[in-house]
Amino acid sequence: MGELILAGAGHAHMLLMEAIPDIIADGHRVTVINSDDRHYYSGMGPGLLGGAYRHDEISFPVKSMVESRGGAFVLGRVARIDPHKRLVILESGQEVPYDVLSCNLGSYVPSGLADEGCPDVYTVKPIQNLLQARMRIQEIASERSVRIGICGGGPAALEMAGNVWAAAKEQSRFGAKVQIFTGSAFLHNLPDRVRSLAIRSLKKRGIDIVQGSYVGHVATGCVILQDEQQYEQDIIFLALGVKPSKVFAASDMPTGKDGGLMVNSYLQSISHPEIFGGGDCIWFEPTPLDKVGVYAVRQNPVLVHNVRAQLGGRSLKAFDPGGSYLLIFNIGGGEGILYKNGLSFGGPLAFWIKNYIDRKFIKRFKTDGS
Repeated sequence: MGELILAGAGHAHMLLMEAIPDIIADGHRVTVINSDDRHYYSGMGPGLLGGAYRHDEISFPVKSMVESRGGAFVLGRVARIDPHKRLVILESGQEVPYDVLSCNLGSYVPSGLADEGCPDVYTVKPIQNLLQARMRIQEIASERSVRIGICGGGPAALEMAGNVWAAAKEQSRFGAKVQIFTGSAFLHNLPDRVRSLAIRSLKKRGIDIVQGSYVGHVATGCVILQDEQQYEQDIIFLALGVKPSKVFAASDMPTGKDGGLMVNSYLQSISHPEIFGGGDCIWFEPTPLDKVGVYAVRQNPVLVHNVRAQLGGRSLKAFDPGGSYLLIFNIGGGEGILYKNGLSFGGPLAFWIKNYIDRKFIKRFKTDGS
């Protein structure tokens, strides 16, 4: 009998958690470790902020999902891994032994530009931050126009800007003054057509894009650029890109350039064959992957096969990242921007498509109807 540990309950582990009864039938035990008894779907996070969804609509109950399938659930946050003793060590000090380990520990938004403990400064992850931010925006907007600064120049900044604008407008005639602070060209990694659609939508809503100098420092109520210009804000969001979980660097395991667990074509640690990984927390050695959920979804069947094969001493399958993927951004107010293979358009239809896909995904894993 083998001990399978799933560290993290994100997108890349969805089918593994579904397959718990089959893994148990193979003669193994399964334990899932997660920092919350629910998993929040990051693709719907901006919609939570903008009021399109309630928190229970964008999450599913991991604990009940695991236990109803015969697995064990451990509530805790992974601090590091001891790959020599085959132990997962939690922040609480608890040690969980494994024979095979699969990691889906996600990513985080660096907050080093902000003073520690600053009120009214929010990173865009974890998703629960966005619910707190929404309540705070509406509290201020009920009395006056709320000033909101978004630090970052990528898709996350676009989605935050559109949805904070929607949150402030929803229940208040005062609305918001929203500014995006991006040192380089806004959305410079996206096609020109997508960028022009985004900028047009932002301008129509009166959202400003401040370019030319990177953010140097963030304090409560103020964004300070590297050129020393200062902008007063009521609420500030840090949307500066994501970094893989720090667990692997803390565990002295081989990592990629961004600190993610370095895995081979089988999604297997290059140094410890009994450890696998998927989603934002890995560095795929054959070719770097964008930090988008589609790759975690595509990794699901490969992780299911390879984890079970490793437990049973069978051959592994290689992961093929596949070709182009659909991009849809939720820009708030029931509108979106869609792009794939040169096709792009914005407006309510783009959001409708995204909403349909996201709700279909989340519904599949709502095992207890909550």
